[in-house]
Amino acid sequence: MTTRGADRCAPPVPPFTQALEEAVGTAALSPSSHNCQPWGLARATTAAARRTAAELTGEDADEYLVLALDRGRELTALAAHAVEMEVSCGIYGRILLRGLAAQGWTAAAVRVLDGDAPFPGGGSRFGAGWPARWTPLCVVALRPGTPSGEGPADLRETALARRTHRGAYRPEPVPAELLRDLAGTGSPDGERDLIRVRHLTEPQELRAFASFVARHAGRDFGHRAAWRETHSFLRRDLADAAARGDGFTPDQLFGPMSRPRRAALRCALAPATMRLLGKVGYHRVLAAGLADLVRRTPAVVTMGFAGPEPGRAELLRGGERLADYWWRATRRGLSLHPVSIVVQHDDLRDRLERELALPGRTFFVSRVGAAERPAPRSHRRDDAARCVTV
Repeated sequence: MTTRGADRCAPPVPPFTQALEEAVGTAALSPSSHNCQPWGLARATTAAARRTAAELTGEDADEYLVLALDRGRELTALAAHAVEMEVSCGIYGRILLRGLAAQGWTAAAVRVLDGDAPFPGGGSRFGAGWPARWTPLCVVALRPGTPSGEGPADLRETALARRTHRGAYRPEPVPAELLRDLAGTGSPDGERDLIRVRHLTEPQELRAFASFVARHAGRDFGHRAAWRETHSFLRRDLADAAARGDGFTPDQLFGPMSRPRRAALRCALAPATMRLLGKVGYHRVLAAGLADLVRRTPAVVTMGFAGPEPGRAELLRGGERLADYWWRATRRGLSLHPVSIVVQHDDLRDRLERELALPGRTFFVSRVGAAERPAPRSHRRDDAARCVTV
């Protein structure tokens, strides 16, 4: 009788179309490298697409979704960007499934479409409606069930509150028990050892990492192809970012500034100018500024894959773990600022892992702390919350 009474009190599971609209709106707020938003999402509705999804997942389910990488929006200047793009899609996918589970639509099966998956034509098995520039990453079979207990409104509120905060953080230490809680956030299937998490909090560790950044972060500004691609996402101001729906502004990089200073900085950061200023060491000045921020940060988090050559399943799982970490950090009033340059070149990443004895194949390094002042939110493109039907 208790169970039946509890069932009567449980909220009804909304129609999938309604639940998906809610979940996609929240997932579209996910972080991504350069705020490039490289994900795509498709719902299998035709008989052929549903049959394909059922064969791939081994489930005769009510609904099927396909998570994809939009090749038209990915970063390509560095080989490491391939990892970042699929990790970004993994973040989006994790938040999407949490949003659906909160409304009672749970994943019955997930099939990762790795390189050897039976997928000729880059996704054509889902029919003519499949976008040509999308690479399918995984297929999810979903059924209605008991809601997870998370509130959809709370999920969206946290997504809106999340920031990539590149400014100064308050100097007081992050409580050790909070960092242990964040580090213990396992992957959704409980396989905690697949993603290695470590926090740098000791003064000597933070000094060593800051010194590493000062010595090597200039490569981000001095690498012509990489900086040209980064600069293509630099928006004039918040109005420009809102109109384009992606990228970041000088204020998000360096904090609030006057219009003349913003214009001067945009000129200095232009690829042609950077090539000239690089000859007099300007990239080292920028690296030193980033190192100073790191030096005054109370904690740094690193995440690494257990194996040296992660496959697509590991990349997506890394994104899932990062999504949960960032989510919980936001709920506890903390901000993150990824310091990506230290893992975007294999030689730098190898050296960093050796010097700091980092576990696993590092794919994410970030400052962690309570920001001194609010940061502007990143904008999203108009179709970031779109789901195509196939």
